[in-house]
Amino acid sequence: MPWNNNTGDGGGNGWKGGGPWGSGPQQPPRGPNSPPDLNDLLRQSQDRLRTLMPSGGRGNLAIGALVVLVLLGVWLMECIYTVQPDELGQELVFGKPKQEVAEPGPHFMLWPIETVEKVSIRQRRTSIGSNTDRGGQTSGLMLSADQNIVNVTFTVIWRVSDPKKYLFNVAGADDFVTRIADSAMREYVGRARAEDVRTEKRAEVEGQVLALLQGTLDTYGAGITVIGVQLEKADPPEQVADAFEEVQRAQQDLDRYQREAEQYANKKLGDANAQAAQIRGQAAGYKDQMIAEGQGEAQRFTFVLGSYQASPDISRRRLYLETLEDVLKNSNKIIIDKGVGNILPYLPLNASGQARASIAPPPAASGSAESDVASVQQQALPTLSASDMGGQ
Repeated sequence: MPWNNNTGDGGGNGWKGGGPWGSGPQQPPRGPNSPPDLNDLLRQSQDRLRTLMPSGGRGNLAIGALVVLVLLGVWLMECIYTVQPDELGQELVFGKPKQEVAEPGPHFMLWPIETVEKVSIRQRRTSIGSNTDRGGQTSGLMLSADQNIVNVTFTVIWRVSDPKKYLFNVAGADDFVTRIADSAMREYVGRARAEDVRTEKRAEVEGQVLALLQGTLDTYGAGITVIGVQLEKADPPEQVADAFEEVQRAQQDLDRYQREAEQYANKKLGDANAQAAQIRGQAAGYKDQMIAEGQGEAQRFTFVLGSYQASPDISRRRLYLETLEDVLKNSNKIIIDKGVGNILPYLPLNASGQARASIAPPPAASGSAESDVASVQQQALPTLSASDMGGQ
């Protein structure tokens, strides 16, 4: 800066706006669109305030009262606060939390002695296992009980239930929930089979991990409530995914063969049961038939016995003839009596087929019917005797 641009009054009673050697540096001319100078604005405000306030001591009192009112308004604005519907407030007295919790709505506190910390109680979602490090490995790789690696990705849904515990017992709640949830999932997967985690027991995994996570959070007094755990993915690593798929297909084939075998066994068992029921039905019918026939024979025998007792000779001869008729009706043997004389008997050989002709000896000269019957009995039924009929 040139020395001849700074001029002064040579050490007067006060500074008149110039530099140490006189007037200040020359200011460039201001354009119509240039911003206003801050010093000019302050000076103009002071001048207007002096014109509004009366002069003397009363003016100073008015200024002081105005300042007090302004400060009181600022203080009231700091003392009154509002808790939103999705928030909870925790008031502090000299940094120490109160027992009660500020519910949604307007509240009053003695600021700055009292302060408030607002905490959102909306549901939060924390995803675990989806992060990938620099080496390309995900954070969800876990070792199962059968020495298999499972890539697990899941989400924890939680919210703040106690603002006091949440603010003063836990530092970094999101990271805290992530670490505890990851530990709970690893604990369960380490005690289970990889196939169970991947397929059959997904609902059980979610329930067990939620219980472990909530228990650990309650132990630390985190003031957090776990709403749910969603198991999104439980797959093998990409390097061994094909081998796992082969095992899965083999398991599916095994299940299919077992179902087919069970269907075949059920079919055979049903057929066997039906056949057994049919046989039992036939046996029951045969039983009833035999019982009926036996009862009929018994009734017939009783009837014949009564007739036999009334007329033994007639009954004996009738029984003999009926028995002889019943035995010989299907026989193809033809008996010709020589006593028929010169009569030519008619023999239906074509109808009988294998009929055989035999000539019976002449009857005895006794001339009795009993002798004739005995002769025929000896020729046709050598095993039938009068004693047998008596046994009937």
